[in-house]
Amino acid sequence: MRLPPLIDLGEPVDRTVPRAATDAIALYERTYWSLLRSSRDVPVRTLEEAHLQMRSALHIGARDEQPDMAAFLYAVLRVPMLHRVQHVVMGQSDRVFAAHGYPDVESWSEVSAPARRRRSFWDNEGTLAVYIASRSDVDDLVPILVAYQIERDKLRPRLARPAARAILENHEDGALDDEARASLAEAADLDEEDLERLHRVWGDDLVRQLLILAESRCRIQVRLLSGSLAEYRRATRRWWGHVIASLPTIAFEERPVYFVSSNMHALANLLSGHALAIEPALAAFVAEGSDAALRAEYADILARNVPSSRENFLYYVLKKYEAAHPEAAEERRAAEAACGIHRVPSEHVFDVAVQVVELARLDPERIDPRLRLPGLERLAASDALLVNIDFPLGMAAYQVLSEVAVGASSVRGVYVTGKAATLNGRIGDVMIASVVHDEHSGCTYLFDNRFRADDVAPHLVYGAVLDHQKAISVLGTFLQNEGYMAVFYKEGYTVMEMEAGPYLSAVYEMVRPKRYPQDEIVHLTGAPFPIGFIHYASDTPFSKGKNLGSQNLGYYGIDPTYAAMAAIAHAVLGDEIATIGVQEELLGTR
Repeated sequence: MRLPPLIDLGEPVDRTVPRAATDAIALYERTYWSLLRSSRDVPVRTLEEAHLQMRSALHIGARDEQPDMAAFLYAVLRVPMLHRVQHVVMGQSDRVFAAHGYPDVESWSEVSAPARRRRSFWDNEGTLAVYIASRSDVDDLVPILVAYQIERDKLRPRLARPAARAILENHEDGALDDEARASLAEAADLDEEDLERLHRVWGDDLVRQLLILAESRCRIQVRLLSGSLAEYRRATRRWWGHVIASLPTIAFEERPVYFVSSNMHALANLLSGHALAIEPALAAFVAEGSDAALRAEYADILARNVPSSRENFLYYVLKKYEAAHPEAAEERRAAEAACGIHRVPSEHVFDVAVQVVELARLDPERIDPRLRLPGLERLAASDALLVNIDFPLGMAAYQVLSEVAVGASSVRGVYVTGKAATLNGRIGDVMIASVVHDEHSGCTYLFDNRFRADDVAPHLVYGAVLDHQKAISVLGTFLQNEGYMAVFYKEGYTVMEMEAGPYLSAVYEMVRPKRYPQDEIVHLTGAPFPIGFIHYASDTPFSKGKNLGSQNLGYYGIDPTYAAMAAIAHAVLGDEIATIGVQEELLGTR
């Protein structure tokens, strides 16, 4: 396990890592990567001992007799069909699957998980085909499968007890009510709150899925069809080629690009103004709906009894509205296209969707009020594109940014936002780092983060903004333990995430004449374009298993999301207005 070089001035600190903590993680990685070289399926059970020895911070109850429901929930939220999976096969594209005996994988049922965007296909029997974008997907997926296997083995005998089985069979045709759930918790020696969380995830399928867990043993096997870097690069090139082919009227190689990595809803909502334009319909939907909490929140916002953002509330309601009125999604897409916002879903490779925004076509009158800057009308003269990537996982970030950078005439900014674990904050806080240690390359990157707390704080209601932080880009969510985290925390690293380091490795290659280095301190200060990273806290790993497997950001999760995205959009629009001003002065047209 490589440590970041010490870059802080002042007294030296003890940089000794507890050997048992880091060696256990390294052993686990070596074990599953060596096994995945096999041309046959690898039983997940063979990895259990190495997984247990690691003592993952996301699986603190792995060795306990009592099920660790936080880890179990974390798994079922991130991998679909786990209750029926027997084989998991991983590949980079439909071509890779076809070359290894799965020629019709995309004719299978496409399935998804609530908390991890990864293209997956189910053969309706026992095999799950998963598209991977980089080795980071393997580092993420394999420990999840092992954790699930361990916890399901604990759950089975509890759910198979005669008293518990009888309760489930008596409710086989419907959901568990509160009384039945309490009885099941007692009969199976489970926490009633954990069953309630499972109910929120599985809904009316809860009883059926619990019966499957009670009746069948879990024996998952996994196979990596191709682990070559060349295949990852081919998949990435094919991904970007699809974007170019989908938008034939846009000459990407002739247009400057602002690169943004976020999600597929926040930026479009801020720039299109569609939700604000249909507020009467959204207000009626809230008023007529069964969610009393939403009605009360909207009334309080209008009466200014709470500091919540009206715009953020409408963006949140829009998603629920579209779920109830499918035709509304098409109306939104048409409204976005009318102001130059194009959506391109990925095909035949990993699941990273793209939005391409033609800044010249934005309507200043419809943009979110927080972004109505002086001179906004001058964007009509812009030739720039905003390319927004639905944030990839780990090393896929390096591949994606590298491909986009090569395909554009120039890059005018790189902006990234996303979820992270915080070692010193609370869920919902926003963290801004200017030092990133990358576990993939071993490099510690120093850069001028475009953002400060003052850029985000005006848009944030419920959390705190922590700037001047230090981040570490880890290999995988499960590949950390208390000893590992403690040594980085001692050196001032407070943000743990997966993409910043790979993105900065790509930035290095955009501004230097060679490949990114290994195990160096790298100064990216003075880069020819701004670099901005904003993370919001979704996990607090020092809180003994408290993560988004055990709770959900819910409505209040939009607060840090939109605060970060408002800051990024403000920076992009402001920079482009300034660039147009400079160009006009040079041409004497101002």
